[in-house]
Amino acid sequence: MGLREYLSVARRHRWLLAASVALALAVALLVNLYATPVYAARVTFFFATPISGAADLYPAAMFNTSRLATYVELLTSDEIAGPLAGTPGIDLDEEEVREAISAEIVPDTVMMEVAVEDLDRNRAMLLLTRITARFVSAIEELERPEPGKASLVKVTVVDGPALDEDPVHPDPVNNFALALVAGLVAGAIASVGREVADQTVRTEEVLHTLTSAPVLARVPLDPGGPIVSPSGSARTEALREVRTQVQCAAAARSVKTLAVTSAVPGEGRSATACGLALLFAEAGQRVLVVDAELRHPRLAAFLGREDSAGLSTVLDGTAPLEQVLQPWGAGLWLLASGRTPPNPSELLSSPRMTELVDEVRKRFDVVIFDCPPLLPVTDAAVVAARTDGTLLVVRARRTTQTQVTAAVRALHAVNATLLGCVLNMVARKGPDAVPNYDTYLTARKPPQHGPGGWKMQAA
Repeated sequence: MGLREYLSVARRHRWLLAASVALALAVALLVNLYATPVYAARVTFFFATPISGAADLYPAAMFNTSRLATYVELLTSDEIAGPLAGTPGIDLDEEEVREAISAEIVPDTVMMEVAVEDLDRNRAMLLLTRITARFVSAIEELERPEPGKASLVKVTVVDGPALDEDPVHPDPVNNFALALVAGLVAGAIASVGREVADQTVRTEEVLHTLTSAPVLARVPLDPGGPIVSPSGSARTEALREVRTQVQCAAAARSVKTLAVTSAVPGEGRSATACGLALLFAEAGQRVLVVDAELRHPRLAAFLGREDSAGLSTVLDGTAPLEQVLQPWGAGLWLLASGRTPPNPSELLSSPRMTELVDEVRKRFDVVIFDCPPLLPVTDAAVVAARTDGTLLVVRARRTTQTQVTAAVRALHAVNATLLGCVLNMVARKGPDAVPNYDTYLTARKPPQHGPGGWKMQAA
């Protein structure tokens, strides 16, 4: 994945990132509010070795520097920490005293900073004061070459002992900064994990790779309704693009009967078939839309027509085709599904179905079959094998790649011709959204008068 892909992932999962950061900041806030404050008292020591002349300056400095690490260890030894445990005002055992002490050598100097941390600020100050006195005394005693002689090392307190004004723990600014970083890291990991685990089809590139068929259009979600959208809506324009692609295919070869199907239910298949039929009729063609979904029919309800008689009654010989055709507007007829039969697959694969397809091909310019989904039942594959071409409707961010692959395999198994795919219900916002041309589609400029008095409409 490149930088652009990572940015797309971040934008796609921005709410997950925001939630992760918010949760981390909330934890930091709780820590800052309810954590017991820890106070620190500090003192700085300077170590010097008496010298008799300038020639002794460098050896003395090297001597002190080499000893500083030893002095750090001495602070938590039995010599210093042991006698202070349990003394008046310090209700700590020997181990707790050791844990309270920390020391740090100031780089490139002969100074050392010692800090004592405790929940009680007064005890921290008291403990540091006693440590200071005992530490200075212990160093000078240990570095005395012989009793009665001066110590080789002189320890001077150059800063402190002093108590920090604010607690060292919790540190609100530091905690919030760490929480922000941790939230971003956790959110990024979760986003990438979801992206890797998400096997749904989001883009036309992925759909084209899975099906090896052209993606005819990306059809956006339309709040105006799933069937009849405004003439200038983005959904209608996308369906017009599908119509144009099918017309181009029809010009290259004979494509008069078209099966519209999907891999699984709920992908907008029936709405797409119905919308295409309306647009073909709008283009001045005689169009028949057939509800080949005999198990869960929808077209009659979409178009406000009767569903008591239709395809099933024609296939079982109960009624002829002429009696069950229902006109809808100019140039569009509906062949509803009819009563639900006990054997839909057998009816659709019968010789009578083949005869019916040949008959409607002769009588109409375009015949669109709304077929069931491919994976639950074989009905759609049976119908697709008898038509000139098939459109596969795939719902964006819902249909999985495995389902698409299985649907294409089912079509190939019956030698059905896959004309192309329709990526349906694409989001109107986000990194995978359909480009927004609503302003162009809805804008209308006033007519302008050109030469000779003709009215010209700007396009």
